[in-house]
Amino acid sequence: MDHFIADDGEKIHLRISGDGPSLVLLHGWTSSHRDWNPFIDAFAPHFRVFRWDARGHGGHPLKSPGAPTAERMARDLQNLLDHYRLDQAVAVGHSMGALTLWQYLRDFGERRLSRLVFIDQSPRLLTGEGWQGGIYGDFGPERSATFMAELQQDFAEAVLRLVALGHNPQARALYQENANGIQLARERLRALDPQPLIDCWASLTAADYRDVLAGIGIPALLVYGGASNFYSAGTAQYVRDSIPNAVLHTYPGVDHAPHLWERERFVRDVLDFVSGGSHG
Repeated sequence: MDHFIADDGEKIHLRISGDGPSLVLLHGWTSSHRDWNPFIDAFAPHFRVFRWDARGHGGHPLKSPGAPTAERMARDLQNLLDHYRLDQAVAVGHSMGALTLWQYLRDFGERRLSRLVFIDQSPRLLTGEGWQGGIYGDFGPERSATFMAELQQDFAEAVLRLVALGHNPQARALYQENANGIQLARERLRALDPQPLIDCWASLTAADYRDVLAGIGIPALLVYGGASNFYSAGTAQYVRDSIPNAVLHTYPGVDHAPHLWERERFVRDVLDFVSGGSHG
């Protein structure tokens, strides 16, 4: 893998493919650059594609002190743009990647970016009085604290239950059946170093980016799963209505990873969006 050195000395690993305008792909929590592998053949003819393993992810041991917080990952993104001298990049964030982008916009602004794609994420994960747009529509501080304790006890199983016990009945059924995909996911999760990921989750659930949305002045494409494990249609509509001129595409019947379930549609939507056909 390629790598660059962040400004605190941490080595950030990434893959670079293709040639053309810059496309930066940011994966979700507990995932890695591999989530984007199915898209490289489609995107590489059009873009120079950057896909990292966020710090604390991808099986790379952390060498620098400090947790992989949203703030630190946003700074890593700025370091990436600086290192490769990228400007007017298109940035795509799935789940945690969307949160990283919102943190980046808060801390650094949008000058280095040209277009944004946010995939199935809420600007505030925790719910509370006046806000049901977070996880499950009912994931307040007490429930979050219980989940944090479960992560410490059995990280892999807690993550699998988080995905399974939400809005998507198929995900619940697969977990209850202990389907082959669940078993493979369990093995992958058990191979990870849990503590950096737990620290990262604490940062993500402490964040609130609702105030960031209205200040986004560049085109934004929103892609949400119609059967998301975590978020209702109301969350997607809130994000659409909060970002000026945002375009929302909901993929019916698919979960928190709509881009993975509807790959061809996602590629078409992104290419159309970047060419100017899906905004305004």
